[in-house]
Parts: sequence; structure tokens; C-alpha cells
Amino acid sequence: MALVKICGLQTPDLAAEVARLPVDYVGFVFARSKRQVSAAQAGAMIAAMREASPERRVKAAGVFVNPALEELDAVLREAPLDVLQLHGQETPDYCHTVKERYPGVEVIKAFSLPHEAAAAGDGPSGAGPDVSAIADRFNPYLGTIDGILLDTLDPLYGGGSGKTFAWHVIPSYLAWSREAGIPLLVAGGLRPDNVGSLLDAYHPDGVDVSSGVETDGAKDLMKIKTFVERVKSIV
Repeated sequence: MALVKICGLQTPDLAAEVARLPVDYVGFVFARSKRQVSAAQAGAMIAAMREASPERRVKAAGVFVNPALEELDAVLREAPLDVLQLHGQETPDYCHTVKERYPGVEVIKAFSLPHEAAAAGDGPSGAGPDVSAIADRFNPYLGTIDGILLDTLDPLYGGGSGKTFAWHVIPSYLAWSREAGIPLLVAGGLRPDNVGSLLDAYHPDGVDVSSGVETDGAKDLMKIKTFVERVKSIV
């Protein structure tokens, strides 16, 4: 059963509602974004999550783009994150430093891919990249990260574009991640009406959604519930 991450939450009430669902991660955006929150806001949401679901720990993930270590220090003092999701050009050496500096905190490295619209809008067919080329790029991260996330490149923010990338490349990346023994999550343009197609066709270890469960720019609890139900119903 695929992992689910609901990203970009901004209020304690919604964080509590989401924590009661069978989600695995809740994401808070600290990078520049319309969904950006402060460390204090994230701390309040994490407290609300823990109170709402004391029997099951939903992992709190912070999304950063090329953060200075001092920024991570400041955030973690106020927000007890379980995961640091690094969405910029963070190097293997930087990720190694982060792993050593924050023991017990997972590191997920995001990699952004170009948007390629298919006729139907979701993942054109074709050959994916050579696995050896992926290994050349990603092997230096082994031992420094706990998972990878594929997202669609956004020129302004890096990720969070709300657009799909070419899903046919997923098997090549998945082959590497399975060999490496770390999970692969997919983001970018996912919605309740297309996430089932992604999971049926490509079987990533998890999915990450933000704008796809919003209405008029705000998180929609009914869309979140529908998204989670559809993911968790696919084995």
C-alpha cells in the first residue's frame, strides 16, 4: 500500500483533521511559496496533530530549498520535525552533514524533472532514462538520504508546480531506488482523479500532493479524504 503525504498545510485545525486520516506524512513548507509557514506555525500544527492522533504518529515533514544549517536549527527548535525534505540543489556532502547534525530525523531528497504534457495530461509514454545514468547521479547520495521524491520542475520555486512530469521515466528511477533500498515518492500534478492511474501503472512507494487537493487555493478536506481513500484502496 502506497505512502501518502499531504503537503502545504497552514492551520492547526486542518492539520488535526488530516492526522486522523490514514496518511503517513504531513508537510509544512518553509521555502518561499504561497503555502510558506513559520517555525512557530508549524510547531502549533504538529502539536495539534499529536493531540488529534496520539495513538498513531503521522510524520511531520518540513520542505526546504537550499536551506542554511542555521535555518534548519531555528526551525527544529520550534517545530519537532520527523523529516527534512530538501528540494533544491543540496549536494551529497550537505545531506551527509544534515544526517549527522540531526540524528533521528529522516532526509528525503527531491529531484525536479521537466514538465512534459501528454495528450491526456498525465504521463506520456516512451523510454525512460538509462538506469546507469541515474545511478551515476544518485549513488553519491547513498547513506545520506532516507528516500527520494520526484517532482515537476517549477522555475520559480523548484517544485510545487501542480503539473505532471513524464511518468514513463518512473520505472528507471524506481529500479535504482529498489536496488538502493530506499523509497521513491512521486509528486507533481497529482489529484484524486489521476492518482489511481499513476499507482496502477507505475507502483511508486508513495505519493505527495498539495495543490491537487485544493479549491480556490485553499486545502479542501473532502478532496484530501477522497485522495487518501483512492491511494489506500490500491494494494
